[in-house]
Parts: sequence; C-alpha cells; structure tokens
Amino acid sequence: MFGIAEPVLAALAGLIGGVLLGFAGGYSRFCTLGAIEDALYGNDFDRLRMWALALAVSIAAVFGLVAVGQVDVLASFQFTQAWNPAAFIVGGLMFGYGMALSGNCGFGALVRMAGGDMRSFVIILVMAISTYMALGGPTAVLRNLLFPPKEATAEIPQSFAYLFSNLTGISPLVLALVIALVFAMLAFSGAKFRHSKTMVLGGVLVGLAIISGWWFTTYLSQNSFAVIPVESHTFVAPLGDSVFYLMTSTGSSLNFGIGSVVGVIIGAFIGAKIKGRFRWESCDDPQELRRQILGAFLMGTGGVIALGCTIGQGLTAMSALTYGAPLVMISIFAGAAFGLRQLIRGFNAA
Repeated sequence: MFGIAEPVLAALAGLIGGVLLGFAGGYSRFCTLGAIEDALYGNDFDRLRMWALALAVSIAAVFGLVAVGQVDVLASFQFTQAWNPAAFIVGGLMFGYGMALSGNCGFGALVRMAGGDMRSFVIILVMAISTYMALGGPTAVLRNLLFPPKEATAEIPQSFAYLFSNLTGISPLVLALVIALVFAMLAFSGAKFRHSKTMVLGGVLVGLAIISGWWFTTYLSQNSFAVIPVESHTFVAPLGDSVFYLMTSTGSSLNFGIGSVVGVIIGAFIGAKIKGRFRWESCDDPQELRRQILGAFLMGTGGVIALGCTIGQGLTAMSALTYGAPLVMISIFAGAAFGLRQLIRGFNAA
C-alpha cells in the first residue's frame, strides 16, 4: 500500500497519535497519577478535567466515525474478550497500586523519560519485561489459572452504546453524544480550566490521538493484505513489543504500538523543551529504586490482567464505551489512592 509495507504504515499511524499524546504530556502535564494526586491531596480537579475533555472529544468523534463507517471498534480486541469483572478489578488494583509506587504509569514514564528522568527508563524496562512475563512467560501460567481468558459470545457487543441501541432501537451515536456532552460539561465547569489554553489544548490533543488510532488502523485493516489489528493507543504490551523489537529488529516486525511508544517520546521531548521542563534526574536512594521496580512489575502484570492501562482502558476502551473500561479505571483509581496514602502518610499508617 502506497509502496510502503503495511506494518510500517501501522507504525507511522501509531507515531502520529503518539506524538500528540506525548506533546500533551510534556506540554500540558497530562498525567493520570498527577490528576489523582491533585484531586485527593490538593483539591485541584483541573487535570481530571483534561481527562474529561479528552473523553468528550474521543467518544463523540469515535461514534460519529462509526456511524459513517470510517471506524470499526467492534473489530478490536476489547470486543473479542468476554466480560471478566474479577480480572478487571484485580488487574486494575494492581496497576493502580504499582503506578503509585512507581510515580508514573507506562505512558507517564515515557513522558518523564523524554524529559530527562532516567528513573523512568528503569520503570519502562521492568514494566516491559513483566508484561511479556504475564503474556507468555512464568507469570502467564498463574494468570491463565486465576483469570482464564474467554472469547466473547454475547450477541450484543460489550458496549453501553450498543446495549442502549438494542434496548431502544436508537443509534449508538445518540447515547455516545449524550455521554460526551456530560464529560464536556464536567470539563468546562471549572473557571480555571476554562481559561487555561494549555489544559484545553492538552485535553483536545489527547482525544484526537485516540481518534487517529482508531481511524488509521481501521483503514489499514480494511485496505491492506497484511493482518493489521484495529486498535488505538495503550502502553502495556507495546512497551514489551518495543523492547523486543530493539533486540530483534531483523527478525520481528513493526506495529502500531511500537510507533506509538516512539511517538510519545518524541512529542514529550518537544513539549518539555518548549516549556523548559527538560532536566536530567536520577534516583535519590536505593529504597526509591526498589519501590519503583516493584511498582513497574505490578503495572506490567496488572495491565495484562486488566487488558489495558490508564490509556488503553481509560481512554481507548472508554472511547468505545466498553463495559470493562469504567470498572478498570475505578479499580486503578482505588489502587492508586491506597498507594499514595501509604507513600504520603507512611506504610505503617496504611
């Protein structure tokens, strides 16, 4: 296609959205853990409002594109796996707690690393290894035993929008637009947020990045001879894929996720430089490093169990209004809140 191999095109698609995501992280400080910490301990909800705006943009646009046949979310892996609340809760709690210990999620670690934080480089490596361990290594045996994967068999796609459509006969787009409007109202309910061009830009860019992933991969899936999965951004398996590709590029292939990882690094570096936030950092002490390694391991393992991370479930799956996305995000929030409480008040106080 276009004289370029399909896997390379998929990686370029991931790169484009990844740059938007990374720039939002480096320029506007779009960060899940930071948003949770601001809300719980600073009574500041503006970074959560960025999340709300990103969801408003992505949900409305994704279902608008679905309605005109330009995006096929039902072909994504989120709709091929059966509803598994136990896995979503346990995996989400593990990911959230690990995120608090590490100080970043996978996406956040990429953004911080692009800004000169070498602690995040260690987090990325450990998370990548633990992800592959949970996908096909030693911990995969325990994961499959406790949370056996099952293919979805329900006739109605596992999305609130499609459930609504089945019950009422109304297009899924209607419920999607209503939910998007609610998120937009929540976002702009704060005067400080409304007047912050940086935060509004960050939320819009994140939403556009999610949309671009869905659209590009749908197009490639429908118009190429190679098997290109329909997907958008997530930062669990792609971290493992990226490290594996670096080691075996002559024997492996590029994909959307690898492009996304590289794009986030590029975009975050640009954003950090523009804002003057780039500076070299390292671990303060061995105890901090041990905590971050443990957190990264929990994130990689938990992310596989929960079928996604703060971006993969919180934005990509949420933009398709899947059943599992809210449950995973509530669990991630709870795990992160518990971990932050331990870090701030001391582990004995928890």
